[in-house]
Amino acid sequence: MLKSNFSNLYYEAGTDEAGRGCLAGPVTAAAIILPKNFKNELINDSKQLSEKNREILKPILETEAVSYAVTHLEPKIIDEINILNASIKAMQESVLKLNPLPIHIIVDGNRFKPVANIPHTCIIKGDAKYMSIAAASILAKTYRDEYMNTIHEEFPMYNWKQNKGYPTKEHREAIRKYGITKYHRITFRLLPEQLKLEI
Repeated sequence: MLKSNFSNLYYEAGTDEAGRGCLAGPVTAAAIILPKNFKNELINDSKQLSEKNREILKPILETEAVSYAVTHLEPKIIDEINILNASIKAMQESVLKLNPLPIHIIVDGNRFKPVANIPHTCIIKGDAKYMSIAAASILAKTYRDEYMNTIHEEFPMYNWKQNKGYPTKEHREAIRKYGITKYHRITFRLLPEQLKLEI
């Protein structure tokens, strides 16, 4: 069972991101403040949940949360500042959209930069330990999946509806065949044998 809080503070926010290892699409982060002692048996790290369960949990979290926010950062920004910085920036922006602002932030992973002077704690595998980080991972993943489904309509040949922009064999084949789109991250190794991309 996941722990409901890390600190004893009432407004503690969890934050996490999705889409870090993708070749296309945004990196998406969510931040959420859950009511104290919030419990839900179904909640777990979003990677451990089926798509169906993530979809069930999304409206529950949106309704029950004290506050939540989601941020998409485009490939252009990822290419400019690199994926680690973009992931952190997306999490920071999500935190700043929360109302009320949290008193403490717990972050999945081992890297974060202070935002608005709010104390933070980085927790490795935090999405498998704390309810709010798991909840943030579910929101980040479901919102990002929705985004990928939308841009799939624009470029169906990459099958983003299925692969969500991750480097599957099929996605790489499509890049080889059709080239890249405005949604691809050009600083990423889009093809295994690629040394430099002709743009």
